[in-house]
Amino acid sequence: MLLFLLVFSIANSQVHDPVKWSFGYEKKNDNRYEIIFKASIEKGSHIYSMSVPPDGPVPTTISFESSTLYSLEGKPFEVTEPVEKFDEAFGFKIKTFSDSAEFRQVIVSSESNFTVKGTITYMSCTDAVCLPPNDIEFTVSVGEAGSENTETVAPSDIESGKKGIFGFFIASFLLGLVGLLTPCVYPMIPMTVAFFTREKDNRQGAVLNALIFGLSIVIIYTLPGLIITLTGAGAGFAGELSTHWIPNIVFFILFVVFAVSFFGAFEIILPNRWVSSADSKVDRGGLLASFFLALTTVIVSFSCTGPIAGSLLVEAASGDIIRPTIGMFAFGLAFSIPFTLFALFPSIMSKLPKSGAWLNSVKVVLAFLMLAFSMKFLSTIDSVYGLNIISREIFLAVWIVIFSLTGLYLMGKIRFPHDSEVKHIGVFRLFLIIVVFSFVLYMIPGLFGAELKGLSPLLPARKSVSSLNPAQYQGYNSELRSVTKTDLNINCSQPKYADRFQLPYGLTGYFEYNQGLMCAKEKGSPVLIDFKGHACANCKLMEAKVWSDPRVQERLRKFVIIALYTDDRTQLPEEEWITSSVDGKVKKTIGKINEDLEIMKFKTNAIPLYVITDYNGNPLVKPVATTLKVEEYIKWLDEGLRRAGVN
Repeated sequence: MLLFLLVFSIANSQVHDPVKWSFGYEKKNDNRYEIIFKASIEKGSHIYSMSVPPDGPVPTTISFESSTLYSLEGKPFEVTEPVEKFDEAFGFKIKTFSDSAEFRQVIVSSESNFTVKGTITYMSCTDAVCLPPNDIEFTVSVGEAGSENTETVAPSDIESGKKGIFGFFIASFLLGLVGLLTPCVYPMIPMTVAFFTREKDNRQGAVLNALIFGLSIVIIYTLPGLIITLTGAGAGFAGELSTHWIPNIVFFILFVVFAVSFFGAFEIILPNRWVSSADSKVDRGGLLASFFLALTTVIVSFSCTGPIAGSLLVEAASGDIIRPTIGMFAFGLAFSIPFTLFALFPSIMSKLPKSGAWLNSVKVVLAFLMLAFSMKFLSTIDSVYGLNIISREIFLAVWIVIFSLTGLYLMGKIRFPHDSEVKHIGVFRLFLIIVVFSFVLYMIPGLFGAELKGLSPLLPARKSVSSLNPAQYQGYNSELRSVTKTDLNINCSQPKYADRFQLPYGLTGYFEYNQGLMCAKEKGSPVLIDFKGHACANCKLMEAKVWSDPRVQERLRKFVIIALYTDDRTQLPEEEWITSSVDGKVKKTIGKINEDLEIMKFKTNAIPLYVITDYNGNPLVKPVATTLKVEEYIKWLDEGLRRAGVN
């Protein structure tokens, strides 16, 4: 738990909001109260008054949920006197609050106990940058217990990937369970459990030893992940690791080597002296013996669990920096639970299926999966560096072959070393065969342009609709039949880097920030900035499951879209390099310049990140990250259009 809390604090330190709020109330007489809103603002930052000039920044506003228990008297008012000063960014004087601010709202109620809920919206800035508007929900419980009740609330920062982290935990946990079903682990369960059943007369000692054993396995597996997390050099490390060609080549080779090992060509084992050294300490007994038994179990099972855990570490380290620890913790937890349970309750052992040839089949199926996922690293190199070698069709063709071979293996048509002849097909294997070949059939239409939304995070991007002739729209996506030639024209100027990037679904837009803003000013249109990446799975998922909706596309066409790839490694001419105001380093590539822009303006490098601004680049609504709820995304787009004055 301590390890988890440590890493969680690291992950949540990337985005910072300089404003913290406290909410409370003060009773004025029998039925009148004042709800109090206090802002504590870091030095160098400020928020805006409740009254700002037209075309100015986002004012501080307070809204209340409707209730029959109380009524509002008048409007929210400012207790702290704001300071009016000239704002160079907007070109006129604006009232602001620095250090602290207090707002109040009078309410009337005949009740003695009730709750007031609502939302406060504000925008914080420094002299150099502004954060996007933030919404803080508040709850104030009013009662007779005291004259004032205050509650401090920290702002909700822009975060991404929480659901993804949970899903990754579950996937890692399942991999830990799969690791148990390998030929060098499964037979060890009864042998290991026998160690704890030696002390029949000391049940309490046996239980304690079993718990120490299970905890030790979790710690041993978590340690490598923790090391990777703590030495990850911050949030930028994961981005570098996931897109640079060298680690991706290394990861590709590792996955292939792991697969070949599981096919039976060789075994990946740790030095025998490690096993002997750990095993010799088990005979000494005591609690320490339980730890060394766990260490021996991990070392002996390494030839089977090593490739699985190694693949997990590779995948984790090339994503969010917190993932290595979370993944290895989940893997170790799943791996330890059966050992510990059987040690605590030895009678359940009799219900376990016997070892047999099916264990080797588990390894071989895992080998096919590793071989398939190795393609993802080659695809990342291809897309990030613009090589255009591994197209979507080639990727799918390789996967179709690999999973077809998997199905044939399960049918017994292909055999590897250590495999026994498949004399009959059991019910479970039959269902696996059905699933595998169904998956193969699902992928085949993708060779001819089908979207394959379920696989979109893993696949290379589809060829842009704008590069196809209208006759091809019909077979490419039935939702795009209403796209006309006029929709595909850029009204302002030829987009920079159009030979490098494309938008999906025939949408038009720009790939350079300033050029996009210039077009927006010319057209008087709002802007949708799409911070994305070639190797960003959630970016592809959003486009496949949200942007594919015709209602979303209808609204997207009302914006000037600026798609900014933060992981692209195209080096620009020296005259286009910039020196970052964030870290003082020279940014030479398209991706680094776009990432620096995102960090400078929005204090995050998370992708995807969608930002709606006016044609001057000022945010109109709070940015959103990954959300697969189409209705929520449409509501967000509509709010942005409303604030921009677009119907």
